[in-house]
Amino acid sequence: MNEWRIIHRDDRILAVDKPAGLLVIPGRGPERGPALVDLLADHLGSRPLIVHRIDRETSGLVLFALDAATHRTLSLAFERRRVRKSYLALVQGEMSGGGSIDMPLREFGSGRVAVDDRGKASRTEYEVVSRFQDSTLLEVHPVTGRRHQIRVHLYALGHPVLGDTRYGDPRPVGGAARLMLHAWKLELLQDAGLALPPLVVPPPPDFPHPVISSTAVPPRR
Repeated sequence: MNEWRIIHRDDRILAVDKPAGLLVIPGRGPERGPALVDLLADHLGSRPLIVHRIDRETSGLVLFALDAATHRTLSLAFERRRVRKSYLALVQGEMSGGGSIDMPLREFGSGRVAVDDRGKASRTEYEVVSRFQDSTLLEVHPVTGRRHQIRVHLYALGHPVLGDTRYGDPRPVGGAARLMLHAWKLELLQDAGLALPPLVVPPPPDFPHPVISSTAVPPRR
């Protein structure tokens, strides 16, 4: 497992690059294991406040608040969609162009999520960054923030994320050693209530692909 690292810290906000395989908050049952928030509490000497999460299997940007007032402001910004998040996803199959996936999602007791008319309205926007034989690199923007949203929407589209052990068949999809989903960029919009420079975290070395490295991200096309 790669080490987590702090990429931004000021008096109010903490931004962390989380490796794949590390929980953001403590889990239960099979989801037990070290959690980023606990590691940060040990490092900082105080426990940061959780604003949002990414899946254990996903790498990349996670934002924390350092005081209660900032936590309220950031939580409201996420709720009102005043935060723009961008992910890199390497998916199975060849895709072209871009689009929007508008499919309601419903969470079941098992923790699995599926497209269901009885679910909550969910929207994911995407565009192709690069195409390869049998796979496509996408930049993905989740407009809503449902559990497993990107993974389920792309699976429903017929292009599951490589390395997914829950959505797709056979699993892990494409035989990848990890889930090929990375929280790449995060930006607070002007009316979010707080100022924060746009944050960018290139994918780590365990996000292997000829056009991706720990120091460079392919240009948008």
